[in-house]
Amino acid sequence: MPGASKTLHEARTDLSGETLDLHRALTSLQEELEAVDWYRQRADACDDTALRDVLLHNMREEIEHAAMVLEWLRRNDNSFDEHLRTYLFTEVPITEAEEAATDAGGETPTAPKPRAPAPPGLTLGSLKAG
Repeated sequence: MPGASKTLHEARTDLSGETLDLHRALTSLQEELEAVDWYRQRADACDDTALRDVLLHNMREEIEHAAMVLEWLRRNDNSFDEHLRTYLFTEVPITEAEEAATDAGGETPTAPKPRAPAPPGLTLGSLKAG
C-alpha cells in the first residue's frame, strides 16, 4: 500500500468507502492537531520575534485546517454531529453539558449565539448598473 495510511487495523478490502473516508478525515485531524502543537512549541522556544510571528501564523493555519476537517466529520457522521452539538458553543460547564442536553430532551443546552450580520459592502449585485 504505497502512500496509504499504516494505521488501518482491518484489511482495506473489508472496509467500506465511508469508513475509509472517515479514517482519512480522522488521520488528517490528528496530523493538523499535531502540527498545531509543534508550531506552538517552536514559537515558545524561539528568540527571534519575526520567526515567532511566522510560526504562530502557521499554527493558526493548522487550527483552521483542523476546524475544517472537524466540520466535515460533523456533516458526514451522525455521532460526531450529535456530540459536537451537545458540547460545542455551550455556556454550561463542559462536564455538565451531557446532563443539560438530556434534561432538555436531547437538545443542545445553550444554542450558539447568532452572529452579527456582516457590515454592508460591495457585492456583485451592487456593481451592476441600476
